[in-house]
Amino acid sequence: MADSGIDSVLRDRVALITGASGGIGQEIARRLAESGTDLMLTYGGHADEAEHVADQARRLGRRAEVMQADFTDPDSPARVVAATRERLGDVDVLVPAAGVAEQRSWTDVDGALWDESMTVNVRAPFFLVQETLPRMIERGFGRILLFSSVAAFTGGVIGPHYAAAKAALHGLTHHLAARVADTGVTVNAIAPALIAGTRMLPLGPDDPVPPMIPVGRLGTTAEVADLSLAMLRNGYLTNKIIALDGGAYPD
Repeated sequence: MADSGIDSVLRDRVALITGASGGIGQEIARRLAESGTDLMLTYGGHADEAEHVADQARRLGRRAEVMQADFTDPDSPARVVAATRERLGDVDVLVPAAGVAEQRSWTDVDGALWDESMTVNVRAPFFLVQETLPRMIERGFGRILLFSSVAAFTGGVIGPHYAAAKAALHGLTHHLAARVADTGVTVNAIAPALIAGTRMLPLGPDDPVPPMIPVGRLGTTAEVADLSLAMLRNGYLTNKIIALDGGAYPD
């Protein structure tokens, strides 16, 4: 790959991507490897997909490690960051893309489902940040990209447990970004809606696209990765929640 100012932002950095066996996580990992970034990839229950992406990164000459992580376990964030430091070095780029999204009516959400959603979708990202952000500040460089959802704006279709968890990430983004903006660390979030090629999509392959999506089609993992990489490369973009939703939420 030819040298460029844009690529040099991410070249030889270390990225930690959780949920890297999912469609979005895989695509972001591939793009980061193409940008010269070394990768720690975590997966929940789909090791083969994460290993495949790691192999692609290695063929590009990048270091790539894979580990299983269950983020319902409160000790997982610290364990994952410690493993990343041991194998690759300090984390420069954090993309907590792991999440859970069980569709349930508000009348049917019980305490176990609520707690699982909050633990995986909010608690784990925060403690991953808490483990990595201090050293980013010390080194004068860091990129944190949290994964929200258009459900945080609209309530969505999965359920109140999911919408509330994703909305909590917005508050977390704003709180953190404002406090580290002058240190070389950016904190942003991306809020996709109805992206094909993911296990979280609450639609079957033959279901019509809901009329709430003005562009009339599902988004792609490549489009999510395009925006994600642009946000990660940009040192002047921080404290932003960007919806990628085909025009569903006219903010």
